Amino acid sequence: MLIIMIQILATVLMFIWILMLTQIRKDDWITAAYNKVLDNIINIEKLKKKDSVNRSKLSQYHGISYKIMKLFISTDSLKEIKKIEQSSAKLQRGNLSSVNIFIMPGYAMLRKSKRIGESTFYASIMTKCLELYGKKHAANKAAQLIAGLLSYPLFGVACSLGIGVLILGSGNDLAAWGIIGFGTLIILVLTYAMFDELNDRLNKRRGAIQRQFPNVVSKLALLVTSGMIMDKAWKETAISQDLELYREMQKTSEELDNLVSPEAAYGGFLDRCNTKETAKLASAIMQNLSKGNAEIGRLLKDMAKEAWQERRHTAKRDAEKANSKLMIPTMLLFIAILVMLMVPIAMNFSML
Repeated sequence: MLIIMIQILATVLMFIWILMLTQIRKDDWITAAYNKVLDNIINIEKLKKKDSVNRSKLSQYHGISYKIMKLFISTDSLKEIKKIEQSSAKLQRGNLSSVNIFIMPGYAMLRKSKRIGESTFYASIMTKCLELYGKKHAANKAAQLIAGLLSYPLFGVACSLGIGVLILGSGNDLAAWGIIGFGTLIILVLTYAMFDELNDRLNKRRGAIQRQFPNVVSKLALLVTSGMIMDKAWKETAISQDLELYREMQKTSEELDNLVSPEAAYGGFLDRCNTKETAKLASAIMQNLSKGNAEIGRLLKDMAKEAWQERRHTAKRDAEKANSKLMIPTMLLFIAILVMLMVPIAMNFSML
């Protein structure tokens, strides 16, 4: 009876997946292709950043040591970047061969079910994508993640159950139940990992922004109090480094140069950098646009002082966490040394 129920469940899940596959429309393919191109752009940026970091590492070596380290540290990803760019060019010409077919039923399910798009879960993912990708790409990237969360487990669990039932029919019960149980668990864990990766990237980004904030607000305070107008001080600070917070400031500066209203530009910055520090900075700038440099300069100085104090407190908390994490390996090392000392002594006593 249990085998029949598993077989029915596998059949139903696979039927739903295949049915959704037949419901794919042109708009779904366009969304999937758009997301693939966006992923390619992100991968290219990662490769360029990796090359830059590796070149910085290699610059510390000279002579023979430089040549040796160059064998292990790659600084040239041009071939890989060119391959990714060619893939994007094909997609833009309408060649969809690089689009993952296994995710496509998820796009159809998302389009056909209005409840998914109106759910709090979708709203939560949309908010996170808005912060990571901005308004222009947030809706498409949210759709990509939701489509994966819908399609992959449906197909994967159906295959796991189906293969398990086939093996049960051959008489190998242990292997069959292993595939049904362990295979299904792995698929569900991998599906959750897709969602967890979004949270992990968001937390890392927020942490990086919080670490960079004291330097940013200090430089802004210095430039503004020296007489520079806010927009110019913002731009000078933005182009001074190539880090997460500075890149978001560069986007805001470009919007201001393109005659976007300051309220909209700084509001977009607030959406992309959703931390309490950046929220306070953007709110202070928007509220003091008409009051001149004197008021905003004083606010920025106070903000910089608070930011550095918070930075010191954060560093202290991180140090305490690191010390607590080191306790376990320290104790294990102590036990290992104790064993190394006691074993020879015990052996000597036994010989006597």
